[in-house]
Amino acid sequence: MPIKSGSTIRSLLAAVVAVSCVLLNATSVHAQTTAAPTASTASATIAPAADASAPVAAPAQVAPAPAAASAAKSEEKAENPYGLGALWKTSDYITKVVLILLIIMSVGSWYITIVKLLEQRKMGKQADAAAKNFWSAGSVAQGAAALEEGSPFRFIADAANNAVKKHSGLVGHVPMNDWVSMNIQRAVDRVNSSAQGGLAFLATVGSISPFVGLFGTVWGILSALTAIGLSGQPSIDKVAGPVGEALIMTAIGLAVAVPAVLAYNWLVRRNKAVMDNVRAFGADLHAVVLGSIKA
Repeated sequence: MPIKSGSTIRSLLAAVVAVSCVLLNATSVHAQTTAAPTASTASATIAPAADASAPVAAPAQVAPAPAAASAAKSEEKAENPYGLGALWKTSDYITKVVLILLIIMSVGSWYITIVKLLEQRKMGKQADAAAKNFWSAGSVAQGAAALEEGSPFRFIADAANNAVKKHSGLVGHVPMNDWVSMNIQRAVDRVNSSAQGGLAFLATVGSISPFVGLFGTVWGILSALTAIGLSGQPSIDKVAGPVGEALIMTAIGLAVAVPAVLAYNWLVRRNKAVMDNVRAFGADLHAVVLGSIKA
């Protein structure tokens, strides 16, 4: 019995030791599993600290952002959906016809303005030449020959000279004074008519181009209302395009009308000064021709 009891005790001790080893192993595994979240939490806690110091070096990497933003803005401006390019691409045929008419009127008014300005300047130089060379000649024919071809003053002098030569037949019954006066006046009227050529176009453009642009405006608003009616919702994307076209057409109409009106008034005033020289030349020529005939 004492021997059996000792072996039993040793067996119990061995079992206790085995159970203790198992418990120790379980405890160490639990400690490791508990330490893992703690480490991850610690790393997560340390990470913000590292992130807190990160902005110090960040500007070197974020520096190109303004350039990229400006490039994006410039690209958006280049692809403006409400500009002239978009107006031509997205507009209907009526809007395009109105736009073409406004462009034609604008180009025509600028062309006439430049041409008439050059013609009036040339007539001013021809008036100076007539005052210098014509009146010092020995006769009307010699004075006319001293003037350049195409000069309105030479045209009037030739008309007066031909009136004297052709005063025969039925026109011979007309007094010489009246006959010469009639021919000089007709020549002056023809010069005046030529000097005023193109001014009517400027007056027409200045008068109707705002209404042509207004027609484009009304048509654009009508398109906007149609888009709202079809969509059923007055959203800005349905309205912005047609309304933008309407505003552009109004601006173009005014841009065509204002220069045309200013050019018309300016050229009429200059034309009056030029024609005063022509009429004065005709009156003096009439007196010279009648004086030469009586002599």
